[in-house]
Amino acid sequence: MLVSIITANIIVSLISLIGGVLILKKQLLSKKVIPYLVAFAAGVMLTTVFFDMFPEALEQAEKIGNPTNIFFPAFLGIIISFFIERFVLWFHHHESTHGLKPTVFLITIGDGIHNLIDGVTITATFLTNFNLGIITTIAIAAHEIPQEIADFGILINSGLKNFQALAINFLSALTAILGGIAAFYFLQNLKGGLPFLLSFSSGIFIYIAGSDLIPSLHKEHKKQKKWAQVVPFLSGIILMYILIVLLEGKH
Repeated sequence: MLVSIITANIIVSLISLIGGVLILKKQLLSKKVIPYLVAFAAGVMLTTVFFDMFPEALEQAEKIGNPTNIFFPAFLGIIISFFIERFVLWFHHHESTHGLKPTVFLITIGDGIHNLIDGVTITATFLTNFNLGIITTIAIAAHEIPQEIADFGILINSGLKNFQALAINFLSALTAILGGIAAFYFLQNLKGGLPFLLSFSSGIFIYIAGSDLIPSLHKEHKKQKKWAQVVPFLSGIILMYILIVLLEGKH
């Protein structure tokens, strides 16, 4: 199981390199591309939460005979995500026009925290159910691509050379592996805490989709055709739903 967890986190970490490569390809640098990726990621994350992570958290709570309200940890996940984003300025971002001029240090620290939490989430889902781990990894990867494209662009605008920006972005992404391994050994002795962590992670996903991904789509709406972002958004929902049904048998 540990090998699967490490592999999943390595894949998510490598997404940071994909973001950099896309930025370096001028034909893919256009801002017209990023909103489609963001829309797809929003659909994937919301579907994963409501059709897989929440049901799995409830099922696990029933198995261990824990009557805890699984929605309370989700509420905490949303609230804590708000404060992390507020006080660590660049916890999540998909564009460099927030009126701020972030330093390389803030970008690295913010992304490091973000990726660390991703690693813990991946581990929690793999320990719960192998297929759920795969689905969650896909959801996180879908979100990472547009984020890392934005991160790389911001680092370049801060004066770094291409190689330096790629290296820093990748190093901050490696904290996902650290978080995943640490969570594996910690959560092994706290199986009863898995429903809480699954629900808490669901809250984080909801916050990302609701406060970051979807609002950014609304900002771009007037610049694109009416259905331009709806299609990838619905595609993310449909594809993820089919995947959940095939792997988990949930519907």
